[in-house]
Amino acid sequence: MTPFDYARAADPAEAVRMGTAKGAAYLGGGTNIVDLMRERIAQPDTLVDVSSLPATITETGDGGLMIGAAVRNTALAEHPLVRSRYPVLARAILAGASAQIRNMATVGGNLLQRTRCTYFYDVEGSRCNKRVPGSGCDAMGGFNRIHAVLGTSDACVATHPSDMCVALSALEAIVHVDGPPGRRTLPFGDLHRLPGDRPDRDTVLAPGDLVTAVELPPLRFGARSTYRKVRDRASYAFALVSVAAAIEMDGDRIGDVRIAFGGVAPKPWRASIAEAALRGGPATPEAFHAAATAEFADARPLRDNGFKPALATRTLVAVLGALTTGEAA
Repeated sequence: MTPFDYARAADPAEAVRMGTAKGAAYLGGGTNIVDLMRERIAQPDTLVDVSSLPATITETGDGGLMIGAAVRNTALAEHPLVRSRYPVLARAILAGASAQIRNMATVGGNLLQRTRCTYFYDVEGSRCNKRVPGSGCDAMGGFNRIHAVLGTSDACVATHPSDMCVALSALEAIVHVDGPPGRRTLPFGDLHRLPGDRPDRDTVLAPGDLVTAVELPPLRFGARSTYRKVRDRASYAFALVSVAAAIEMDGDRIGDVRIAFGGVAPKPWRASIAEAALRGGPATPEAFHAAATAEFADARPLRDNGFKPALATRTLVAVLGALTTGEAA
């Protein structure tokens, strides 16, 4: 590990001031940045510890929730208002990592964690445009079973690893950011970037930008939501495919619906095509299947992950079936 300096921020303003310095990086729970430093992927000159910043979960005036970026994942998943109003988020968090990691990991850090692509981590033996821009992507012709089928480019096919972020995408969360220009908010769907020709840039955040909170807007049918993760083993594995969904019924038809996929794209994938196909339509397996098929019409499977569109389709059909019958509510 490369030597580095350590500083502890007392408040967001001090954190931004420290984080703007050349070579600085923020430290929350350390569950990702420390691994990246050990592997010599990240080599910051200074770690700015923001773990002591406010870690509160408060109800907003309109019935939503404001979640401090320093809130630990376990605390968020266990919060009674999250469990009752946004069960999709609680279930997504509990599906990710081990209990020990959830106890350390922060909300802000979860949003900014980097891909778990094996070629990204193979510093000595593999080319990776996300790690070294312009070097190439060995995942293209390598073992690419876990890689993306939507939103990829000729430069990168890595997937985003977070479970929490898939739920936040479906819930249309709002990200609060403090940075050198001042405070601002971002729709969650605008935070993460698709790779294009700059896969080294995971988000739209600029140097020194600090995520301070995540806001959950009120969702009248948020209680009728769930998260399902399909993976190679029962615990501590990243998703091959995952689905976050919330649904509102209008009689025997779908009044409104929110859907996001994980494990299929370089960012949490909001399924806007599938949502549009489902709204106002019948709540039948055939309709669910047709909506998922439309969402994956532009999928670009690789040699080893051609199963993902079909797996994602079956998973969505199962999740929406459970939600419409009340089995997952």
